[in-house]
Amino acid sequence: MRWIDRLASAAIVSLGLGTSSWASSGASAQTLPDLRSIQVHGQTIRYIEAGQGPDLVLLHGLGSSAAFDWGAVIPTLAQRYHVLAMDQLGFGQSAKPLIAYGVQTWVDMLDGFLKARHVTRFALAGESLGGWIAGLYTVEAESDPGMALPERLILTDSAGHRSIVAAGVHAFSGAASLSAARAGLLTLFHDPSLVTPARVQQAFEARLSEGNQFTQDSFWKHIDDPSTFLDDRVASITIPTLIVWGDDDRLVPLAQGRDFAARIKGARLVVVPQSGHGPAIERPSAYLAAIAPFLSGLN
Repeated sequence: MRWIDRLASAAIVSLGLGTSSWASSGASAQTLPDLRSIQVHGQTIRYIEAGQGPDLVLLHGLGSSAAFDWGAVIPTLAQRYHVLAMDQLGFGQSAKPLIAYGVQTWVDMLDGFLKARHVTRFALAGESLGGWIAGLYTVEAESDPGMALPERLILTDSAGHRSIVAAGVHAFSGAASLSAARAGLLTLFHDPSLVTPARVQQAFEARLSEGNQFTQDSFWKHIDDPSTFLDDRVASITIPTLIVWGDDDRLVPLAQGRDFAARIKGARLVVVPQSGHGPAIERPSAYLAAIAPFLSGLN
């Protein structure tokens, strides 16, 4: 299976595994706040809001949700920060209009969400596709005074390199099944012991119930938009930037994290050992240790 197919395969099974499911892997099993709702460009966006302090906005990855990607670290982050983590348009519990989805779609929705919540001073963190969105948002905000520029940026196992669409590669289109769910989870995580039969069943049932397939299929059809790739554009980022990567990421290779760190002036790379594509999910304590010093300067 080619790299782009593995990314899609893992993405489509990464839903529905709440934080309580990960207690055995070190994740916090604390209950997250109920999702709130807000209208952004006429669409209902559901989001987690927790804590007090400087604003910290979190963006989840493809086929996922705020609770899955960030649920294991939100309770700790909320002890110091005002956390806002939305289910992005087309995913989780947010609206799923039948539109052509692209990275710019989610950048515009992020801008609308920040304006609707009157967020002007904040740190921005994104994982996988969320990192791509966070990076592109920051690039655009650097030159657009109408957009709020983050004070700090965290890119975690972020997509966004042009190589994500190699010539002739087709998007994953396999049917939903228990075996596909298991294969996706085994690719997503470093530790295969996390892929239990119960979690495989949860992932399969989540794919059946969440209704995100149209969003993902649409994204793959429109992914090759040259205006959204980050390769050269990240050099325009001037704000403090932290790159965090799982050392065993088999979806977005560590080499791409090193490239981001080399292209963004002053950026620092932290590699989380014994972690796959989602260190905030698989190794939440190590992830928190990686980002805590970087965020400590927020006011």
